[in-house]
Parts: sequence; structure tokens; C-alpha cells
Amino acid sequence: MDEEGLNQAAILLLSIGEEEASEVFKFLSPKEVQKIGEVMAKIKNVTRDRVDAVLGSFCEVAEQHTSVGNNGDDYVRSVLNKALGSDKANLLLDRILQGNDVSGIEGLKWMDASAVAELIKGEHPQIIATILVHLERDQASDVLGHLGERLRNDVVLRIATLDGIQPSALQELNDVLGKLLSSGDKVKKTAMGGVHAAAEILNFSGAAREAAIIEAVREYDAELAQKILEEMFTFDNLMDVDDRGIQLLLREVQSESLIVALKGAKQDLRDKIFKNMSQRAAEMLRDDLEAKGPVKLREVEAEQKEILKIARRLAEEGQISLGAKGEEAYV
Repeated sequence: MDEEGLNQAAILLLSIGEEEASEVFKFLSPKEVQKIGEVMAKIKNVTRDRVDAVLGSFCEVAEQHTSVGNNGDDYVRSVLNKALGSDKANLLLDRILQGNDVSGIEGLKWMDASAVAELIKGEHPQIIATILVHLERDQASDVLGHLGERLRNDVVLRIATLDGIQPSALQELNDVLGKLLSSGDKVKKTAMGGVHAAAEILNFSGAAREAAIIEAVREYDAELAQKILEEMFTFDNLMDVDDRGIQLLLREVQSESLIVALKGAKQDLRDKIFKNMSQRAAEMLRDDLEAKGPVKLREVEAEQKEILKIARRLAEEGQISLGAKGEEAYV
């Protein structure tokens, strides 16, 4: 959800009253609750015209929705049974619907990363890997940071080689976590690991930790380590984004964040950034970079990670393509 969408959602929830807003929050993910909550806390003195515009927009969108999609599980089950017979249908249904009830795992999404790590660090690495692929990638990366180095490396290796989870195993894991957390929330289906999941989690890790994990995976399987690296998108890979994509990205990045991030960038990437700015803006950025004193490496990495988050969001929205592996640059 972009900034304008967050503002509209916040205004809508502030307008409908506490009880109704609390009911809406029950259907949101932890990250959505946090983002919208932060915006709601900052909103001051909204005009009546602005509220009316938001409510009007919401009504237009609501009127376009139908009941299609309600009771989707029952519908899929019925259609497949009629088309394939119960035996074949059940084999497919296990795959299609296996992620529909992971309420215990969902409870971890509301916890601090250190608390999650403390809860799961004594489990078998395969169990930890199974849990982490169900979390948001940045949260999973934070949890990894609280694990010991040997365990951390082992877990990432298992994530990269994970190609699915048996429904019975997932249910058993979910039941155990559910009892620990006393959680009963319903959740969305999530991805089940693999090289791409491992790469996404490492994208949120610091450079030093990232390098150590990749090296550990390389010792076990050099080809697998290379596949993970190829799936990862680093700050240097912004060189592969076309000029229009860079221009769109720069519109979303704060000047101070860009200055700090570029302190650790190669000259060719700096030149690419300068080329996609107005002459005046580029000159100001050059001057600011020269005037900026030494910056700690962790601060540079932090700002680069924030810019990469924006780049990934724009890619998910179809506005930019992240490098040569992107299929379509724009939709």
C-alpha cells in the first residue's frame, strides 16, 4: 500500500468509530496494523472535505466488489471432487489448501524477533526453517540475527533446499505453537521456502552476516550458494535497473537517506543516479556527498536496505523491473 493509500485507510478508520475500526483491524496482518496505526497517530486536523472524499472513494470501491471468492475452499473442494473424483481431488486439495490454517505460526508475527528466536532456538533446524518461511522476510531476517552463527547458517541452507511441507507436519507444528501462544487467528496462505525465499530473507540481512551465511552454504553446496546469490538483489544491482526505473525510485527516496546510502556506493552507481536527476539536483547531491563526513558502515547498510525495500515495493507494484531477470518492466 502506497503513502496515499495508507492515509486514506487511516482517515477511514478514524471516521467510522472505535468499535468498527477494531473489527477491521482483526482482518489485517501485523505489518498492516503497524503501518496504518502509525499514520493514524500522526493525523491531525483533517478537513470535512477530505473525509468526505475518502468515504466517497471507499463507497465506490465497495460497490464494485461481489460475493465471488466467498467460501472459496468449499467451492474448490466441490469442483475438484466432481471433476476428478474424490481420490485425485484429495491429493490436489492437500497441496492447494495446506496453508489455510497456520494460526499458531501466525502468532509469531506479532512478536519481537528476539522473543521468536528465544522461543524456537532449541528446535531442530528444519523446524526453524519451516517456521521462518511463514514469517515476513524482514522479520525472518531479524530472527536469524538472534540465532547463533552455526545454527543460522544451517537454517538458511535448509530454507534454500525446502520445496514444500507435508500438511500433517505443518498441522502438527502449528498445533504446538498454537498451544504455546494461545493464538486462534486465521491467516493467509504463505510461500513454502526454496532458493528465492532464502535470498529474500538474506536481502534484509547486513552485509557481513549475509557474506558469512553464503560462505557457509557454499562449503556445503557451491551451486546452491550461487543460485541464492543470483536471486538476491543488492544495492549494487541498481545498476541493472533502467533509467526510468531509477527516476521512479528517486521520487520515493528522501535526500538524506540517499546521501548516506551513496557513501558506500561505487562510482559507476553514483554516476547512474546523477544521470537520472536534474542538473541542479545532481550538483546539490554531489556537494552534499563531499560535505558529508565519515559515516559508519552499519548506517550506510541500513539506508541502502531501506532504499532496496522501496525498490522491491515498486517492483511488486509493477512499476519497475529489478534487473535483467525481470520479465516485464511495466504493467
